[in-house]
Amino acid sequence: MRPESAGSKFRCEARFERELRARGFHAVAGVDEVGRGALFGPVVAAAVILSPDRPMRGLNDSKLLEAERREVLAERIRERAVAWAIAAVDAATIDCINIYQASRQAMRMAVTKLTPAPDYLLVDAVSIELPLPQRPLIKGDMRCHAIAAASIIAKVYRDACMRVWDEVFPQYGLASHKGYSTPGHCQAIARFGPTPLHRVSFEPVRSHCLFPMDYNPQMDLFDAAGAA
Repeated sequence: MRPESAGSKFRCEARFERELRARGFHAVAGVDEVGRGALFGPVVAAAVILSPDRPMRGLNDSKLLEAERREVLAERIRERAVAWAIAAVDAATIDCINIYQASRQAMRMAVTKLTPAPDYLLVDAVSIELPLPQRPLIKGDMRCHAIAAASIIAKVYRDACMRVWDEVFPQYGLASHKGYSTPGHCQAIARFGPTPLHRVSFEPVRSHCLFPMDYNPQMDLFDAAGAA
């Protein structure tokens, strides 16, 4: 299924959900991920089934909202939604299967945790490997209330994780940049080296790793033993 293209102007609304309910779908879930471009930590996905009886104002792409506003909306979403779920895929898995597949895996995991189960998915930009009817929407978090809600609770959750990890690795400034590729973060990686939670497959993390991604110490030991 190819993602639907979008115009140059976006309005976040519940039109997609209303159209699907008119077609007989009763549990339409919005799905999105955050942290795809970060150098540190997991990619986090959320799935949300909003209630048509408890609408919310102000839903939009989480990146366009102030942090305090995101926190308020996230609380409202968790209180008013029919169902919501969050899932994460860690940096080691991202390095093994690539960020695109890890993002899709996190979204799939979030959907499968929903109770009640959804009968239709509205997904930001991609399709998910699940036997459910679905519609990928380009810029879905700017156009669709359910996807925007998913982006908000995923973003709030991941930001909270970054604040926790900032206490473990204070020299990297994770609480401020949330693991993304800022000049300060790149300088810290160059100075202190990557942590175990940095994504080794991403530059500039890869350049400052002690061993390259394709280095296999067991193979080296085997070769050394064979040579002896």
